Amino acid sequence: MHTVLRIFVMSLATGCLLLGTVTAQEKKPASKKQPQSDQTDRALAKLGARKIPYKKIGDISLNLWFFYPKGHATTDKRPAIVFFFGGGWNGGTPTQFTDQSQYLASRGMICIVADYRVKSRHKTSPFECVQDGKSAVRWIRSHAAQHGIDPDRLAAGGGSAGGHVAAATATVPGLNDKGEDLSVSCRPNALVLFNPVYDNGPQGYGFDRVGKEKRYREISPIDNIRKGTPPAIVFLGDKDKLIPVATAQRYQKLMQDVGSKSVLHIYPEQGHGFFNLRKGGQKIFDQTMVQTDAFLTGLGYLEAK
Repeated sequence: MHTVLRIFVMSLATGCLLLGTVTAQEKKPASKKQPQSDQTDRALAKLGARKIPYKKIGDISLNLWFFYPKGHATTDKRPAIVFFFGGGWNGGTPTQFTDQSQYLASRGMICIVADYRVKSRHKTSPFECVQDGKSAVRWIRSHAAQHGIDPDRLAAGGGSAGGHVAAATATVPGLNDKGEDLSVSCRPNALVLFNPVYDNGPQGYGFDRVGKEKRYREISPIDNIRKGTPPAIVFLGDKDKLIPVATAQRYQKLMQDVGSKSVLHIYPEQGHGFFNLRKGGQKIFDQTMVQTDAFLTGLGYLEAK
């Protein structure tokens, strides 16, 4: 046995030496890494999502990807939800919420995942993220009839910084892009938020990145809750190092104080991003979807199972 093992090791070493003698001319050039936009396009196309541009800023084109329910027709008037990805306003990909989109599409909703500008790709700040989020909601609402969407049952959702973008479209009065038709509301009719960074104040997340004391009130959802803020469901892990449970409880109380429905689900022993299928696992993903389903059913967006 030892003799056989020695022969195998010697053969392996010889092979490695032979490989090392390959000339530079014989080596294949390293394949170039595909831009993230191409990777996103391919991944979403594989899932059958339809890509539609909603905004252009200079040479930057921002897109929405639609997941339609089976049997969908443009003559329908279905509820819809648009998801914004997380990534600290710095990165991230619209593919993050494909699992949630596929589930909710199977329940009859039109689901949309949105791209928006981020620092790593576009050298932007959180303020542009919110502007793009508002543009996306406005575009969907103004094109609702073309896609069989009920413009009065349009929800917004997201995780982390994407949860912030979704919450800001519903609460922040400013940060509208120039030239947009402000007669079309950018306020969604409901919110589905996964560990959202919705407090940008001195004790919250991103205070330094939103202009500190000078500007945080312009962009912080928790500081802009007022009568008429749409109902929200929030998911948070009690081990989240970015969003304390106390922040979520404060948001819920402020919502209830102005008469808005606010559902809060705290997940024990879970950290930031726990809701993602590939991080938290199937059981937690299923549980968050059951609770989302119940929330949307209660609002009349889904039919009871």
